Amino acid sequence: QVQLVESGGGLVQAGGSLRLSCAASGRTFSITTMGWFRQAPGKEREFVAAIVWHDTSTRYADSVKGRFTISRDNAKRTLYLQMNSLKPDDTAVYYCNNYPGSTWAWGQGTQVTVSS
Repeated sequence: QVQLVESGGGLVQAGGSLRLSCAASGRTFSITTMGWFRQAPGKEREFVAAIVWHDTSTRYADSVKGRFTISRDNAKRTLYLQMNSLKPDDTAVYYCNNYPGSTWAWGQGTQVTVSS
């Protein structure tokens, strides 16, 4: 199993930036693809971005393309999400997990709040 700890969220004004981190521990040799997901109040959790661990190819939800960048540090077993040009609609709790199955136990997430 892999344990996940997300961090880096906060309160930011529209147009601002944040960088999220996700530290993975445990059976990290099993990492192939990881992703970021988010859940806004009253909504289902949704996909945000994913990265293939060995070749760093990426994919993004249409809603964040051109504004968010996913990356990873293999040595630190850490996943990142650089979020620029934030919008109030980006307000959510952000989580990381493997992709696409999200089969690992979810971490506590990190809250991102974007004020207008």
